[in-house]
Amino acid sequence: MEALDYREKSRIAFDAQAATYDMSEKGAHARGLYGHVADALVEAGLGVDGAPDVLDLGCGTGALALRLLDLVPACRIVGVDISPNMVKRARAAVDGRADIVEADSASLPFHDESFDFAFCNDSFHHYPDPERAIFETWRVLRPGGAFVIGDCALPFVSRAVMNAFIRFSHEGDVRIYSEGEMREILGTWFGSVSWRRIGLTSCVAIARKD
Repeated sequence: MEALDYREKSRIAFDAQAATYDMSEKGAHARGLYGHVADALVEAGLGVDGAPDVLDLGCGTGALALRLLDLVPACRIVGVDISPNMVKRARAAVDGRADIVEADSASLPFHDESFDFAFCNDSFHHYPDPERAIFETWRVLRPGGAFVIGDCALPFVSRAVMNAFIRFSHEGDVRIYSEGEMREILGTWFGSVSWRRIGLTSCVAIARKD
């Protein structure tokens, strides 16, 4: 399947889910990761110095961005999402406290070394070209910057079954990655990568730019 097809399926699916995402089962997995991703960003140094610039990839309704703004009020957050309806809801939710941009994570409209931190919550498995998205994130991070991913993680058999049928999904899902696969993709550009499982169906990875 062409990358454009995956992106368009994701755009259509999340446009349809935007109005109820913060309350529905569709957003439950993402909501379950909010605290873990926030904790990982703090672990990576968010809030230690000054007013960091933070990039939220696949920002959805802006709920996690708001949580981080409450946690570290000095941070400056820019959220990106390919869904126009999600962008609209996020802009309303953040009410000027963050900038929200309609954009593709594989083609970020920012200059090199624009951000100190980046995070991606529950959208990495939607990327048809994860290597390109990782490079783009690495490109816009400053040296020493950290990238946190919260995403799906399943045991081998469950993951194999899911990945066998995921191509029939109408929601733009591409692949559930193993720890080794995620470490390999991130390690192409980032100097250090940590990974940990969260419960039975999730993981958090932290990658650091040299």
